[in-house]
Amino acid sequence: MSMMNVISRECIGTLAAMLIFAPAAIAQTQSLQQVADSSPFRPLDLPTPNEFRSASGRPGPKYWQQRVDYKISATLDPARNELRGRETIHYINHSPDTLAYLWMFVEQNLCAPTSVTNQLNQPPLVFLGTAFDFSCQGFNGGLHLDALRVGGVAAKHTIYGTTMRVDLRTPLAPGSAVDINAAWHFNVPPQGGGRMGHDGPLYEIAQWYPRMAVYDDVHGWNHEPYIGAGEFYLEYGDFDVSLIVPASYIVAATGELLNPEQVLTPMQRARLAAARKSDTAIAIIRANEAGNMDLTRPRIYAQGELSALNPEASLVWHFAAKNVRDLAFAGGPNFRWDASGYNGILIEDLYRPSADKWPEVNRIGREAIKYYSEQWYPYPWSHATTVEGPIEGMEYPMLTFTPNSPTREDQQWVIAHEFGHEWFPMIVGSNERLYPWMDEGFNTFIDLGNAAQYFRGTAYGDTIEVHPLHLYAEHATPGEQPLITNPTQVRDLFWVGYQKPALMMQMLRYEVLGKERFDQAFREYIKAWAFKHPTPADFFRVMRDQSGMDLDWFWRGWIYSTARLDQSIDSVVPRPDGGSNVYVGNHGTMLMPAELTLTLADGTKRTVKLPIEMWNLGSPFIYRSPAGERVTRAEVDARHTLPDTDRGNNVWPRARSK
Repeated sequence: MSMMNVISRECIGTLAAMLIFAPAAIAQTQSLQQVADSSPFRPLDLPTPNEFRSASGRPGPKYWQQRVDYKISATLDPARNELRGRETIHYINHSPDTLAYLWMFVEQNLCAPTSVTNQLNQPPLVFLGTAFDFSCQGFNGGLHLDALRVGGVAAKHTIYGTTMRVDLRTPLAPGSAVDINAAWHFNVPPQGGGRMGHDGPLYEIAQWYPRMAVYDDVHGWNHEPYIGAGEFYLEYGDFDVSLIVPASYIVAATGELLNPEQVLTPMQRARLAAARKSDTAIAIIRANEAGNMDLTRPRIYAQGELSALNPEASLVWHFAAKNVRDLAFAGGPNFRWDASGYNGILIEDLYRPSADKWPEVNRIGREAIKYYSEQWYPYPWSHATTVEGPIEGMEYPMLTFTPNSPTREDQQWVIAHEFGHEWFPMIVGSNERLYPWMDEGFNTFIDLGNAAQYFRGTAYGDTIEVHPLHLYAEHATPGEQPLITNPTQVRDLFWVGYQKPALMMQMLRYEVLGKERFDQAFREYIKAWAFKHPTPADFFRVMRDQSGMDLDWFWRGWIYSTARLDQSIDSVVPRPDGGSNVYVGNHGTMLMPAELTLTLADGTKRTVKLPIEMWNLGSPFIYRSPAGERVTRAEVDARHTLPDTDRGNNVWPRARSK
């Protein structure tokens, strides 16, 4: 028989066998394909890493972001309650895409008669007794766009509420730039959407100029409308701003004051120079000087003679800011003004004489900037200023708006919280309109440590860090929403945007990674994404890469679900070798490491920390005490550090019912 015949017969036999068993093999394969990975440790479905955003969570070798520079001249007219201005926007397209149109925000339209906010007239959000009114409180008035030109030619544009599309006659190629010129005016609301407005002659102005939306490699144009609850996502660039205000006004703003000789007195300039080197507050405008033009405003030459400034005159305050994402300002005629210094940074607070809690504010602000700088990332700008007024609390680069609070603890919290936003999102520029937990949540987390340090040794200071845990039972209800929920759709923003993500970060720091390991990773995240635009996936990957621990199970439970934790001691069974098997259960849907407190037969106690890998094979996990160590009592989470929903099963033997 030839070799060819042998091969042919063998091939025919193999083919026949394949045909016989093929249906069963195909069915088995289909069955296997239908079984999804149900392990709680399965990877999160994250965007594939690329040359823009690396697998380590850092910006990739070809990471890009757009640049936007603004030159603005604006006039505040309190008599007409009007702000009018002109601006030139220099927009540089660093993306690899050719842009046929641009998207801008005209957030002054928040209070236009046809705006979503005015139509909805939604009720205020209540945060522990404080109401944040994101409606316009009956005020009707939006932006009047007087002119819009691109490259010197009138531009076709369409306004949709708080967003505006600008069509380009010539598409903007990669690496190219374009200048946009706009003229506009609007009336200032008493308190627009909880974040800007005026109280009599005091004006706190923000979201006040037409500005560019972010174009990034993740979503393209980020043009989610501004309707109140969601905050801001903006490009970085330089600002050159001239503000024309009544001569009686003192102005605080983002950026460096370029003309102090024209708008401040020699005494004020001398006091500011001394304050920058002082650990304690120096009065730049004292109580007996506030509102007195002869004492607080500079003199000018009029017809060749030195004379007092005309009360009807105006002054131009000229500010410039480098590499910031926004600019805001405040002005009024009767401020007190205190300042001190930290590491060359001027810490300032401006307040009306009626603000009785403010003598301590400068120290509060200084300690906050110092704490955040030394603990997480150095403060990068020349001043940190807060202004007292009607706004309940809002942040902008180098400038915050804060109220006169009812108690010392409340005052410290709001001052430090708004200054904490200089790190999130002013330095780390996440998308607040989509992910408040990366902004408010991270900020609340660092605030807790700062408050604990500031009030150390008091009942408040020694318990403030566990405050989010104490809130868990009240807010983790059947109607709770995942942290990933869009803020405009969140019913309990105080919990979902602020307190629960702070609790999440505390759990990660103290119960999962440990303080040293966590701190190193979180600092690396801030450093890697300073003045850039991180996404949730970038944060997850940096924390995993730097800490050396896969944390997908943690993010799934805390961010993408409303999983509940219910650890238990199911039983304790003695072994023949004198040891015991402790059956530790997980009856909830959330995973966390476990800490056992064991009482032995001789009366001694021992603490056993079990890492998250204990749940690799599911529940229960059997802890085997060493031979000869008989366990008579076992308790899980005896320190009550975890958000366990049923503590009735945490101890063995079970307590007898009465």
